Amino acid sequence: MKSLKQTKEHVLEIVEIAKACPENLQALCFETLLKHYLLATIPESPTKEKKTENIEIKDVKPEDVVATIKSDAKKQSDLKESDLHVKVKRLLEREGVTVEHINNLFYRDGEQILPLFDNLKTTKLAECQCRIVLLQAFVAALASGEFETPIESVRSECQLRKCYDPNNFTNNFRNRKTLFDADEKRKVLKLTEAGKKELSVVIKEMQ
Repeated sequence: MKSLKQTKEHVLEIVEIAKACPENLQALCFETLLKHYLLATIPESPTKEKKTENIEIKDVKPEDVVATIKSDAKKQSDLKESDLHVKVKRLLEREGVTVEHINNLFYRDGEQILPLFDNLKTTKLAECQCRIVLLQAFVAALASGEFETPIESVRSECQLRKCYDPNNFTNNFRNRKTLFDADEKRKVLKLTEAGKKELSVVIKEMQ
């Protein structure tokens, strides 16, 4: 049985490993490592053969944890064609995007559609913001058929992904009116036909 001090040290090591992972995976990384650690420290019944081995937390590499998380996520549930709204199906068929393309970027976890990608494959802040709008609108459309997303949701993800430019956040939308149609009353951004086409391009580029 480990002492309270030893347990605290291991938990702190887990925290440090989680911090080294991409931000959108840090919480899941911490949860996964903690679960494995707790399972490994549960006393075995004298009548049962020991099945787990203690793992040195400090030897665990963040990239291995990320790979495991992605692998587990993929196993949770791939999206099927039957999961796609008819409007999404038509867009994908028209632009040559396959369900496999989608499953390389997203997975289903219960009722949620979550991302598998760590980054947006661009270093430009304005382009990151643009891609966040496109991808959020795509996830919304999977269920409703409406390619739109709340502006505040975009702001939050920009902040999370460290690509938030407060001085140009609104201007980035205004400069891309061909892609986004702002509904000021509902405070959402809707993709135009050009925006939907750009979404298809981005999905292919992020493979």
